[in-house]
Amino acid sequence: MPVLKTSVLVLDSTDPEPLARFYAELLGATVRPAGGDNDLLLISGHDGVVLGIRRDLGQAPPSWPRPEDSQQAHLQIFVAPEALDEAEREVVSLGARPIAVEHDGTRTDRRTDVRRYTDPAGHAFVLTAMAPVVSDPAPQVS
Repeated sequence: MPVLKTSVLVLDSTDPEPLARFYAELLGATVRPAGGDNDLLLISGHDGVVLGIRRDLGQAPPSWPRPEDSQQAHLQIFVAPEALDEAEREVVSLGARPIAVEHDGTRTDRRTDVRRYTDPAGHAFVLTAMAPVVSDPAPQVS
């Protein structure tokens, strides 16, 4: 039987508290310290922990979107197509910086449906117009 594990994406930040508040407000979640690790904050939503923010005094923001650099990793946040404009206003009001917009053909009104940003610490994330993603229910044990 496999050992029970939990995984979470962790972003490094020289100042984790404001970045954790940014994502908690954006995702409608709460922030709490990780048990046993004073340098890690966990952002938890209704489905559990969704993101961690870790203090790293030597962290440097990613250099993407410079053409010579690859994006590496980013958060993808799914938003109902009809709420994309409102979500964009929300992320910008919270301190995100717009980077790029793309049209992937899923919208019929010729508006952009993929919008790229950096958070206040410089990490990349994307708002994407998509129907809500529902987690699979836990497997039944017999």
